[in-house]
Parts: sequence; C-alpha cells; structure tokens
Amino acid sequence: MTKRSVASKKLWKIGAKEFNTQYFDFNKDGDLIIKEGHNVYNVRYLADKMGTSLEILMPFVIEERLEDLLDTAQALSKKTGYKGKFLYHFPMKVNQNKEAIMAIVGEGAHLETSSYNDLYLIKKMLEQESFNPNIRILCNGPKTDKYMNLIDELQHKGTKIFPIIEGPNELKLLQHSKYDVGIRIDMPVKAQSIWNKPIDRFGFSAKDILAMGKFKNLKILHYHIGSQIEKLSDVIIPVKYALDVYFKLKEKNPSLDTLDMGGGMPIPYERTKSYPVDKLLEKIFELVKKESEKHGVPHPNIICEWGRYIAAPAQINIYKVIDTKKIQSKKAAADKWYVIDGSFMNDLCDTWAIKQNWAIVPVNSSTDRHLAEVWLAGSTCDSDDVYNGTKGSISLPDYEMDEGKPMYVAVLDTGAYEDALVMHHCLLSSPLKIMVENGHVVVARKRESPEEVGKAFGW
Repeated sequence: MTKRSVASKKLWKIGAKEFNTQYFDFNKDGDLIIKEGHNVYNVRYLADKMGTSLEILMPFVIEERLEDLLDTAQALSKKTGYKGKFLYHFPMKVNQNKEAIMAIVGEGAHLETSSYNDLYLIKKMLEQESFNPNIRILCNGPKTDKYMNLIDELQHKGTKIFPIIEGPNELKLLQHSKYDVGIRIDMPVKAQSIWNKPIDRFGFSAKDILAMGKFKNLKILHYHIGSQIEKLSDVIIPVKYALDVYFKLKEKNPSLDTLDMGGGMPIPYERTKSYPVDKLLEKIFELVKKESEKHGVPHPNIICEWGRYIAAPAQINIYKVIDTKKIQSKKAAADKWYVIDGSFMNDLCDTWAIKQNWAIVPVNSSTDRHLAEVWLAGSTCDSDDVYNGTKGSISLPDYEMDEGKPMYVAVLDTGAYEDALVMHHCLLSSPLKIMVENGHVVVARKRESPEEVGKAFGW
C-alpha cells in the first residue's frame, strides 16, 4: 500500500472498527471497495453499471453487528454472573426494508413495532412461516383501534406479543388483560443526547405507576431516554432510577420480570470515538445484579432496542457530481460547490430536518489528486438542499466537469430511518437500492419512473 493510500484511509477514517468502517478500503486505483470476507465489491464499478443516485445495502454488516452484540452479552453475563436473559428487539421504524428485517431476524433478533402497519407486516411473515413462531414482539406507539385489534388477534393465536401501555386509554384496556403486557415510565432523568426532549409525551410518572394497583399480567417495565446518547454515564443513571421503580412495582406485581431500556446506543456519524458497547453492557449487568441482590429480587431480563447501532452502518448512498461551481464569498469555509444527482432533502431527509451529520468519502480518485474544501448541493431547486460537513466543509478530491470521467461520492451510515423518510420534493425519484451479499449484487428496489412518481400525486 502506498503512502498516499495510507493517508487517504486516515483522512476519511476508512478501515477503522471504532468508526464502523472496517468493511471499506481504497484499492490501488483509489476506488472505494466494500469487503465481505474474501468478497470485494468495487463501488465505483457499481455506480457506473447501475447508475446514480444509488443505495447499497449490506445485510452481512447487520448480521455481523448483531451477532457480535449477542455474543458479547452472553460472554459478559457469564463473566459478571448475571442470571437474567439479554434480549435484543429491533425497532422496525429504524429500517422496515424486508432485506434488513430478514437479516436481523435471521441472527436471532426479536422485533418492536410502533404502528398497525408494522405489526401487519409481521403478521404476514408469521402466516408465510418466514419467522419462528417463538419470536417476541413488543408493541409501542399509540394504539389505534386497528392496532389494538391486531394485537388481540395475534395474542389469541399464541404469538408472544407484549403491548406496552403508554397512555390512560391503553391502561384502561390492558391493565387487566389475560395476556402479558408492559408499561412505560416517563423517565425524569434526562441524558445528553443529540435529539433529547425535555418533556416526554409517552408513559406515566413513577408516582402514577406505583399508584395504579395490581396488574393481571405485568411483565415489562419500559423506558426510553433519547437517541445518540453521548456519555456512558447518561445510560447508567436512568437504569438506577428505573430499577428503583421496578423493585417497588414488583412487590404488587410478582409477574414483572423484565426491564426494557429502549434505544440510544450512538453511531460515530461525526467520526469521533464513543464508549464501546462491551464496556456499557458490563456496567449495566454489574449494576442490575448488585441492586437486585440487595433487594432480594431475581435478576430481571434486560431488553435493549439499539436499532440505529445495528442498522446505520449497513447502508451507503452514492451520488455523482453533476456540476461544480466556485464559491465567491470570502466568508465561506469551502472553495466550491459540488452539485450531486440526488437530494439531501429527499433521500437523506434528516440532514435538513434535524441537522444530521454524515461521513462523506470519495468513491473514486481518492489517491491521485489534490483536495478541495467543498459544500454539497442536492438536485432540487431548494436552497436548503445542501450539506456543509461536520466542520464547516468537506474534504474531497478536487474535480472539474471537463475531465471526461465521472466523480462519485459516498454518504456512509445511511441505514437507519432515512428510507422511511424519503420524499418527492421537486418530484425527484428515490434512489435505486441494491443489496450486496455472498458475492452477489441484487436489485432490491428499482429506480422510480416519472409515471410511478406521478401516480403518488394522482397523475
């Protein structure tokens, strides 16, 4: 490997496990490649062949990350002497694509739904015998009549389904259900996280829960404190609070045996190091074990719902630079615009909606040219359809349109939430989605035609 190649990998933090980029490398020609064991996928070649805008889903990344998480939890349970079960439930809202869900379930995950439509898809998979009938389903989100009726239908069929009570009407319907239920606590302990809410609209206060009296079949105490929790201590402190409620609640409800701590495990979108998952799990097991034994209570089962952590690194978006333009303002942190053949507002809506940051890397020409500080602009006619990088600009190979060959860029870690948020601003089509696994390239979703986009608007 040349010094230039090493410098390129270091600059764009490619091939580093702490940044979830161990699946990527640059080859001798400066092209971005995806590595799956001995299988190699050249991203520049895929962009040339399939066209852009393009999404590349890597199910093997999902499988590897979940397998590592479950293996780590099992090893730490033995190390700490923790007797409760560790259960992973994937929140379907994070990525509802069938290719992702099947990969996740195939590695032993259970599921969590937030709507009637989520649960309907699970029902179809159970009817087709695509899922093990012993799969466990948590049902969060407001329970419409259709949602509640489907929960009831699946419970009658013997599905291991646990509606989580989050509001007064649900309490009225489910407190004395003959089937297992959970209840959500409105956690007053707040974390330093990217998208924290000072007031939570879900769940009940600890005081209200403890005043509710006995439930017929209460199994789960659930809470959620935020997404992208930045400090390990901000995960641990709410566990302590929840345990205090758990022990008091269990006195009236001996059937209670599970603590669900929701999501929040961060992704290094900005390429800064975070706490490792093994260190976090070990601290959780040690704390819950110590407190449970102090109260003379069996170690509870622990559920986590770290959806972003599993799914985000398993997809990348590829765009072609279709124009370049010098930035005249001396106040700008960048020298030029790169206009891409996709849209941040359409394809990666969180860029615009919640100021999501992304790691941007070159797909080609990573080692053979000077760098430019650039801003990226999407293909809508909207001034908000831009991305300025995590530090005010993005370092990419310098490129001009008259060079005779295309320039591609990749947006990493796009496997969580973005597909479900895709819009059609300016009637742009959604990207083509392909799946790479076991040496094969498969089209998972075709690029939309103008007719198909138009149908969504009544044409």
